[in-house]
Amino acid sequence: MDWIKVTIYTASEGIEGVTGRLYQLGITGLEIEDEQDFKDFLENNKQYWDYVDDDLIKAKKGETNVSCYVSDDLNGQELLAAIRGSIAEMKSIDENGEFGRLEIEVKSTATEDWANNWKKYFHPMEVGEKILIKPEWEEYSGETDRIVFNINPGMSFGTGSHYTTQLCIEALENYVKPGTKMLDLGCGSGILSIISLLLGADEAVAVDIDPNAVDTAYENAGMNGVTREHYHVFSGNVVTDAEVQTEIGKYRYEVVAANIVADVIIGLAPKAREYMKEGGVFITSGIIADRENDVKEALLENGFEIVNVSRRKDWVSIVCR
Repeated sequence: MDWIKVTIYTASEGIEGVTGRLYQLGITGLEIEDEQDFKDFLENNKQYWDYVDDDLIKAKKGETNVSCYVSDDLNGQELLAAIRGSIAEMKSIDENGEFGRLEIEVKSTATEDWANNWKKYFHPMEVGEKILIKPEWEEYSGETDRIVFNINPGMSFGTGSHYTTQLCIEALENYVKPGTKMLDLGCGSGILSIISLLLGADEAVAVDIDPNAVDTAYENAGMNGVTREHYHVFSGNVVTDAEVQTEIGKYRYEVVAANIVADVIIGLAPKAREYMKEGGVFITSGIIADRENDVKEALLENGFEIVNVSRRKDWVSIVCR
């Protein structure tokens, strides 16, 4: 199998935050290069040498960074999308720039075109009882009574194949009814909000910290016959951005979904409740199994009642009311 090296440029102060977010996504094999550590090592160990090779100093000089590897296939693309989303969220709260530039560089370990190679693994797939996810570059010649959701996730977002997304879609099938208003927090390519409209929702609002999500979600909506009359996508931080809060606050929602990571769901819990109708449901996923209890506690503390917990592999989805 080929691999993609993912390097996140940060600062010494940002290492803990970056590594913590990667751990939340289930990534534990990390490479850390801290320029300050090397400088301190040279300064504190002068007594052990008379000469330090200039080539070594040049090799070690550069920005602090954290690197990991993801597989060069569909699962790796999903994981890469999750990394991008989590680091973008971290960047949005770093108002003073203490954590460095928090930009991501990807590099294939093979000579193939990794940016498109994963597409050969992404084929039409059935999710839940009602949905068929189909990449827009593939033809589907079979007969189906399922709702076909066409998608081109782009470089930055997921395809819908990840366990966490599947768990969310299955929950949406149970709770989205004709006339439902739905809010998608951390929408990425718009999968959950667009599928909600295809399931019969009357209105869907989507928001993501990454500005690229707006165009990607609207493009995917267009491929599925969803117009902007019923679909509204915004970019910003729902916790701190007053303009985004105003736009979201125009409705009260029967269904709110957040397929992100545990810490972000914990932070969003009070906001989600604020925008929900009485009796509405909050569908959460992207939770690694080790953080299940932390999320449950936060939801209960914010006045939610847990009505269902679903698990797939090492991932958990919690639905609460």
